[in-house]
Amino acid sequence: MNGYRAGMGTGPNVGAHMSIAGGLHLALERGAEVDCVSVGLFIKPTGQWKVKPLREEEVALFRARRKELGTRHVVAHASYLVNLASPDAALLEKSRAGFRVELERCEAVGANYLVFHPGAHMGAGVEAGLATLAASLDRLHSECRGFRVNALLEITCGAGTLLGSRFEELATVLARVREPERLGVCLDTCHLYAAGHDISTKAGWASVMDELEDCIGSRRVLAWHANDSKGALGSHRDRHEAIGKGEIGREGFRCLMTDPRFADVPKILETPKEGGMDRVNLAVLRKLAAGSRRGPA
Repeated sequence: MNGYRAGMGTGPNVGAHMSIAGGLHLALERGAEVDCVSVGLFIKPTGQWKVKPLREEEVALFRARRKELGTRHVVAHASYLVNLASPDAALLEKSRAGFRVELERCEAVGANYLVFHPGAHMGAGVEAGLATLAASLDRLHSECRGFRVNALLEITCGAGTLLGSRFEELATVLARVREPERLGVCLDTCHLYAAGHDISTKAGWASVMDELEDCIGSRRVLAWHANDSKGALGSHRDRHEAIGKGEIGREGFRCLMTDPRFADVPKILETPKEGGMDRVNLAVLRKLAAGSRRGPA
């Protein structure tokens, strides 16, 4: 698998999702300003299907700035428009074409991972949705032969007909695709909790991680999204909160930051940014990684 699992940067492998407004390279610079070790970003504007091809100068600038800044991992996120499990033929083809563009852009700039939501079955049923998703990934892998970027299935909160809120569903996709080594998993702490996986206590964390090991294996988790949850356990509400300020609380994030299985895995904030909160939340994660019971308020 692709990645800088022991690459550049110092301290815990934490970072935040950054805006690409003005140019992809600016996400790296914005991350460096708040001491990100790794950076999350959208690889293209997320609310539109069509996008201008990346120019050679843009690619060169991104790669140069990453090297200068020492960004360890670049964790891209796919557009929310994409639904690789759709039963609607037109939307499915549009999603596959759009996702291929995002894979191509990730490959061009050297992004490590492209995180994507497994999609929604839209009434066709879980089994049909997972089958369509696996077929989509097989086709994309065939079309993108030789690519180094890994696509990461992100666990979801399980609202409506969304797929991927259960480890078993993610495991099914990994088992069905022809090239599972080209895939990985991204675990979002808010999504986990909202889907009913109680990671808020040490005992709860241990139980959920045992289930993860049994279904998928922790080695398949190549990225985390670190977000506290405004919604209650099992609420199926995807509402992110500052670290330690939501229903998960600091203990759950202490478990994440001190679990040796994920020491080198990037942990990317998608928390509210108002008032310079990225820097505050990153400081909390670093304190918890050090085993401290104290941290910024």
